[in-house]
Amino acid sequence: MRVALAHDYLTQHGGAERVALLLTRIFPGAPLYTSVYSSGSTYEGFKDVEVRTSRLQRVGAFRRDPRLALLALPHAWRSMHVADADVVIASSTGWSHGISVPAHTRKVVYCHNPPRWLYQPGDYMPNRYLRGVVSAATPYLKGWDRSAAASADLYVVNSTSVARRVKAAYGIEAEVLHPPVAMDADAEQEPVPGIEPGYWLTIARGRGYKNTQAVIDGTRALPGARLVIAGSASRELGAGEDHVSAVGIVSDAQLRWLYANARGLVSVSQEDFGLTPLEANAFGTPVAVLRAGGFLDSTAEGVSGTFIEAPTANAVRDTLRDFPEFTPELVRKHAANFSEDVFSARLREIASFALV
Repeated sequence: MRVALAHDYLTQHGGAERVALLLTRIFPGAPLYTSVYSSGSTYEGFKDVEVRTSRLQRVGAFRRDPRLALLALPHAWRSMHVADADVVIASSTGWSHGISVPAHTRKVVYCHNPPRWLYQPGDYMPNRYLRGVVSAATPYLKGWDRSAAASADLYVVNSTSVARRVKAAYGIEAEVLHPPVAMDADAEQEPVPGIEPGYWLTIARGRGYKNTQAVIDGTRALPGARLVIAGSASRELGAGEDHVSAVGIVSDAQLRWLYANARGLVSVSQEDFGLTPLEANAFGTPVAVLRAGGFLDSTAEGVSGTFIEAPTANAVRDTLRDFPEFTPELVRKHAANFSEDVFSARLREIASFALV
């Protein structure tokens, strides 16, 4: 079985990109099609993969922010043709499901979410100009998006929440296959200079739906609380906050250390699935996350963490003030339920089934 892979764009350190990188390990040697690729802005592992980009790769602004290519992306994906595969597996948040395949090739979509830029533009695009472009182009973009979804032979989603959204957007009943914990808790750790254990940890990539400001404000209201923010937007968000240590983008070894030495991971983002709670759990670290979206699938209340009832500073403060003790062994056991072996075996079965 010849497999090719596709992912929207490789320009950030996100959960969807971790899954795309995992796909390259499950199907070694498979080419990976993407619209734009910035090797310095995403995971280093992609440097070992045959990455095939679209014509948009030539434009530096699009590599820095693919959202600027909004109206060009449908044509870019239609123009990318796969000629040497029996099955294409598209890791999609709104674009790669539109890749063109010949009649003899089957297309399996692993959907992280129907496109936020189309169905939730206020959350995904705080820029007023981009929201205006999306609004004006919505009929065209929705038509393309639904046609792209209909071109798939099989649809698989990462959470029950996303399954409901896929049903609402496309009328497609999709199988739920949770992504695995892709971070090896036994691998090398590297301390982050200037950080002492016992902090609250949050990950910030800077888009509105991450709601990091509520975590900053909520922890500020807790006497003695320290917050570490990691991620591309951490320095901007943490500026001027005495209780915040903003460490920016860290290596995987440093991220492992941050997970292992945190009192807990905190997130009130609207996640499709949300891998970070499970990554923290793999180190025995509990979580406090929003009672919504994919966190309902990835968090076992009272076992691996607790829920925050609203994405507000007061809700964060109240939850962390009363944060209970958890048993690290049980927290790690919960994360083990989301294993790479289970995910890999089922995805191979799905790819084979698509050929029947």
